[in-house]
Amino acid sequence: MLEKTTRVNYLFDFYQSLLTSKQRNYMALYYLDDYSLGEIAEEYNVSRQAVYDNIKRTETMLEDYESKLRLFEKFQQKQEIIQQLKKHLHEYSLKRDDILELIETLEKLD
Repeated sequence: MLEKTTRVNYLFDFYQSLLTSKQRNYMALYYLDDYSLGEIAEEYNVSRQAVYDNIKRTETMLEDYESKLRLFEKFQQKQEIIQQLKKHLHEYSLKRDDILELIETLEKLD
């Protein structure tokens, strides 16, 4: 469950500008502020089921955006390469050409 929550939070960070204000509000309350479905329903004077349906549809939309735009995937790849660079620079185990190759890989991700 924590892994799903973390993924949805990242996707929300990347794609929230593509959502409606109601979708953003529901997702922020549910995933960032840890509100329950009932608390959100009470806040917006709608049924718990309406909140649940909206959140599930929004999660699906976020996954669709990611499958098309791949912003989160590229972010993860960049983070991995940066960690490799830091590790190797710290250990002095990479040659100059290896470092340049990693940097070029980072540049190609955009």
